[in-house]
Amino acid sequence: MKMKLYITLYLHFTPFCYTSSCMNLERIYIVLDHPDECRNIGAACRAMANNGITHLRIVGKKEDYDTEKVHILAIHASSIYDSAEFFNSIKDATKDCAVAAGTTRRRGKKRKGKLYLPEEFAQTADIVSGAKDGDGANVAVVFGNERTGLTDEQLAQCTEGVTIPSSEDFASLNLSHAVQIICYHLFRKKNDYLTGYTPLPLSRIDKTVEAIADNLQKIGFFSITGRNDMESFWRSLLSRAALSESEAQYIEKIFSKAAGMVSKKN
Repeated sequence: MKMKLYITLYLHFTPFCYTSSCMNLERIYIVLDHPDECRNIGAACRAMANNGITHLRIVGKKEDYDTEKVHILAIHASSIYDSAEFFNSIKDATKDCAVAAGTTRRRGKKRKGKLYLPEEFAQTADIVSGAKDGDGANVAVVFGNERTGLTDEQLAQCTEGVTIPSSEDFASLNLSHAVQIICYHLFRKKNDYLTGYTPLPLSRIDKTVEAIADNLQKIGFFSITGRNDMESFWRSLLSRAALSESEAQYIEKIFSKAAGMVSKKN
């Protein structure tokens, strides 16, 4: 017996409050995934400092890098590297962030469906990070290794993709140049609205995504489509929506009730 389940989600978002405040750059985290060159790390630190961004996270081991070589290129921004945090994976480095944007110049079937321009991504970061009184949520920008960039698997750990337009004849950007461009757009973006609540971090959004998938599993939905693709879709969508806790709970309740209704009919 074939059954069709129609679910309409009415997501009520808190109205924006107008204010003269700017984006909260203290909520921005630059994440470098296994960078090869100490000099590139130092140059990236300088690019960050030029734009008022100070939080650096590196996926890799600190002992793999020569602090003195990093400092040479960082110049007066060496303190950014000195206070950098090191993680084992992109997921660990971004788990306390509401949005994690992976930078890439490549498009493909398995890559993010829509790649945002730096200025478009800055609008998302503006909303998510810019709540007043320090109530905004963290935003991560993830940069891949200089030689390989982010793999499909690494990009899948991010909630969205960001691309920097460049010449087809010479498309690859130096790591620090890419960091400079993204940080510049974040720095110059001035927001005139606030969310009035703290958007949920990815660790909480993942629980909502799991609840959605579990309920769809109960009604046999994944005989039609793959669970992993569906989870990736919801994770990307919900992170961009900058959900509040009550909104996440409401979505979970909708899917739970819908699954219960289908089970009763069967």
